[in-house]
Amino acid sequence: MRAWEVRAPGPIDGSPMVLVDRPPPEPPPGQVRARVSVCGVCRTDLHVAEGDLPPRRPNVVPGHEIVGVVDALGDGASRFGIGDRVGIPWLGHTCGRCAWCRRGDENLCAAPRFTGWDEDGGYAEHAVVDEPYAYALPRRFDDDHAAPLLCAGIIGYRALRRSRLPPGGRLGVYGFGGSAHLAVQVALAEGARVHVLTRGLQARQLALELGAASAGDTADAPPEPLDAAILFAPVGDLVPVALRALAPGATLAIAGIHLTDIPPLTYADHLFRERAVCSVTANTRRDGEEFLALAARIGIEVTTTPFALDDADRALRALARGEVRGAAVLRVDP
Repeated sequence: MRAWEVRAPGPIDGSPMVLVDRPPPEPPPGQVRARVSVCGVCRTDLHVAEGDLPPRRPNVVPGHEIVGVVDALGDGASRFGIGDRVGIPWLGHTCGRCAWCRRGDENLCAAPRFTGWDEDGGYAEHAVVDEPYAYALPRRFDDDHAAPLLCAGIIGYRALRRSRLPPGGRLGVYGFGGSAHLAVQVALAEGARVHVLTRGLQARQLALELGAASAGDTADAPPEPLDAAILFAPVGDLVPVALRALAPGATLAIAGIHLTDIPPLTYADHLFRERAVCSVTANTRRDGEEFLALAARIGIEVTTTPFALDDADRALRALARGEVRGAAVLRVDP
């Protein structure tokens, strides 16, 4: 099978990935193998390729927004059958034994494994997954439009809930890529007023098309105080900017797995009057099931920019430069 490997993590313009031929993986007990149809291109893949996330598997295959068809079953796997369409997400395994897993917070598991970081992912023609961590996908979404739901959508949904946006509240969104354009639609469907702050003119246009009340540059102040905010851009310099825009009692949720350093904060300017900041770490399977059902119910519009599997490196360069409208996807087996 064709697959992209991260050989030497570094700047994406330096070609840290190579396209190789590998034998297809055989699913061990409890796993299923899918022939990959589409794999979404997530900013986390860029962090893996560039080394912002320390390598955890030599020559790992990135990609964790995988849509495919089951074509092999490991011993004991029975939840899916041959020919079933499945989604393979970022969260690939949790221990089930630690305090966080036992209390229902498996996103904080002490020994998790992640697709495309600990395990080979979907920038390849086949991928395997522990069967309990795969998703059945809503029929209303074709493969191109289902793939971004599996991380961009789920993480955006968790970030929205972590932001504690009140009913009918004013939400600020900093950065507007694959995850943000999906989370914003959930917020709008639930009655929020949304202000998007992002650097790209194309992204601002998409935000307004989806129903945002305003769209400006990240350096701009929103037109009104915010009851909640989500930072999707991996830029620590925006943390004080977003905190200053919050109304009293509001929360800033930081959605990324990687963030550049945050500059010094002052208590009076950024945190006083019970303004809060929190992080978002992965997701639970419950988050995924809730979001996929909600996405189907409200009819989320997934905007995608397609690339061929052979152009995965070009897709990541476009993502790094802010040249992707919505979410990029790799058409692996069109």
